[in-house]
Amino acid sequence: MLRIILVGVVASLFFSSTFVLNRAMSLDGGHWVWSASLRYFWMLGFLGLWLIITGKGRLAVEALKLFRKHILFWILAGSVGFGVFYALITFSSVYSPGWVVAATWQTTILATPFVLLAFGRRVPLKAMALTLLIFAGVVLVNIEQASATSLSDVLLGALPVLVAAFAYPFGNQLVWEARRGEKSFVPTIDHPAMDDSICRVLMLTLGSLPLWALLIVVTQPPPPSTGQVMQTAIVAVCSGVIATSLFLYARHKAQSTAELAAADCTQSMEVVFSLAGEAVLIGHVVPGMMGWAGISLTMLGLMLYVKVQSRS
Repeated sequence: MLRIILVGVVASLFFSSTFVLNRAMSLDGGHWVWSASLRYFWMLGFLGLWLIITGKGRLAVEALKLFRKHILFWILAGSVGFGVFYALITFSSVYSPGWVVAATWQTTILATPFVLLAFGRRVPLKAMALTLLIFAGVVLVNIEQASATSLSDVLLGALPVLVAAFAYPFGNQLVWEARRGEKSFVPTIDHPAMDDSICRVLMLTLGSLPLWALLIVVTQPPPPSTGQVMQTAIVAVCSGVIATSLFLYARHKAQSTAELAAADCTQSMEVVFSLAGEAVLIGHVVPGMMGWAGISLTMLGLMLYVKVQSRS
């Protein structure tokens, strides 16, 4: 359990680059569709290069064959777990600071038990009750944000993140279930490529491509600036490759619902890392008393949640 939590915390450090840089690109006038889609286009190149450098070129080829064999599954898992999730997160950065988006994103901890229940997994009721602390913290953060901006901006910044909070664990759980092969409505995918976190990210990324193409066609955003292209490359490396691979490594090391929940809960650290990152890179105004109270409740909920789950 401790190893899973430590890996998850390191992943959250790299994940926080998403919230900080997305906000920076938004403030510079970059369109959210490019901020979202370019990250995954970059990831394809980085993931392929990494697999070749590490001597896993043959495994990468096997992953591509596995993707083709179960293409509908990977399009569903990738579109929901990567596409819907990240498109909504990036859209929200137009209306809210990165640390507020990161705090609101912690509702994924509230969403995860419901996703697990939807897949027929057991979730302790005590743990579910404790997630309300995290949700209360999120509410306080957004109430403070509402005092500094309009209600419409708060809703446009918060509601998409709430949907994304369900999309991300749902997509990841689909892959977890496919690997274990215990559900009849999910294909059993027993292959060495499924044991490699980079290969799993590669297949999920490929599965998300149709959604990105559709968004670009529908929104027809203006061409991205050079700065936006470079910043999405940084996000792709830090969040898309390093953080996602570490997080999926931690999640797929989990052998029980308690360990799965513990891995998901480590994402709460993104609030702290995003707050520090924005303070350094963007120079935003620090949270007020209500904001700090919300962050504290979120962190307290995380610690108690993990404690209860570890005893279940």
